[in-house]
Amino acid sequence: MCAIEAGKRDKKVLVFDHSDKVGEKILLSGGGCCNFTNLHLNSSQYLSQNNHFCISALKRFNQYDILSMIQKHGISYHERELGRLFTNRSSQDIVNMLLKECRENNVTIIRECGTLTVKKSDLFLVRSKNRPFSSESLVIATGGMSFQEKEALGFGYNIAREFGINVTNLHPGLVPLTYSAEDLKVFKELAGIFVDSTVTCNMMSFRENILFTHRGLSGPAILQISSYWKGGDIININLAPDLDLFELLKQRKHENPKTVIKTILCELLPKRLIEALCKTPCENKPVCNVTDRELKDIAHLFNNWEIQPNGTEGYRTAEVTAGGVDTKELSSKTLESRKIKGLYFIGEVVDVTGHLGGYNLQWAWSSGYCAGQFV
Repeated sequence: MCAIEAGKRDKKVLVFDHSDKVGEKILLSGGGCCNFTNLHLNSSQYLSQNNHFCISALKRFNQYDILSMIQKHGISYHERELGRLFTNRSSQDIVNMLLKECRENNVTIIRECGTLTVKKSDLFLVRSKNRPFSSESLVIATGGMSFQEKEALGFGYNIAREFGINVTNLHPGLVPLTYSAEDLKVFKELAGIFVDSTVTCNMMSFRENILFTHRGLSGPAILQISSYWKGGDIININLAPDLDLFELLKQRKHENPKTVIKTILCELLPKRLIEALCKTPCENKPVCNVTDRELKDIAHLFNNWEIQPNGTEGYRTAEVTAGGVDTKELSSKTLESRKIKGLYFIGEVVDVTGHLGGYNLQWAWSSGYCAGQFV
């Protein structure tokens, strides 16, 4: 996106790509259908040490701007839950659109560029496979630590540090959480179960599915909360978010007193989950033989299930890297380094991390567009 915008200004633009395929992370996005933006775009869906930093770029190139570009290229798309927009056919359509725009604006792309070295004298000097290039401007758009080949791991952060630019604490974002050893024994057999839930941690809540896996918890709601979770934190999960389970059990006690507690619960949630969470003898009793205090305790297990994850699955399965090049080091208008003239950082390598649902690709489009007006 940055190269396209610079090309429109008649700049001579060269893009280095470590891979033999351009836009590999785009191809993986949205299960191969590319969740390219979100209709509900707002700066509140982004995490950063400076939550105001992203506002300027998002205003100057927003969800409707990328949508206009996609419509211009005749790419069909559809809306899913929570305003998420996906291509109808394939993520390749988005990559093809960007490559076509690059060609039309005389952008040169070097694939499989190998290990790059970067230095600066009067100009930036970039060496690729022993071939030198020089330029007045250098844009780092190398993404984070997730989905990276070993040779490219952390490249953008290393460049920042080499130029004396601060990088904030890095950690996996939008990532599955893992069980403690004790919880693993109890819950690993639940692998494959999906439950619509509200997940809460550190005063943030998300309502979507959670997924039980062989290693821990995943699914959209868990991925969302993982960006706010810190080691040692307990997360609260409401497995029946549309119900006050205590009130329901009391109602059934009045209307159907002979019904067994477990039977009532199995109407609401998978049997395996109930058996794993509810270890009280009360579950096999008729509801009329269970005190209100006991009913309240049972309801609490499902409306307020608390679990302390052991950790995350790490960058191997993380959607993004949280943290990055410190926004204090960059202009929010141009994305240029405040220390090094002509050096720009855009996209995921910056300390701006979006929620799940097209927000991180939108940040890529927006930050790339803005830097492209100034490089």
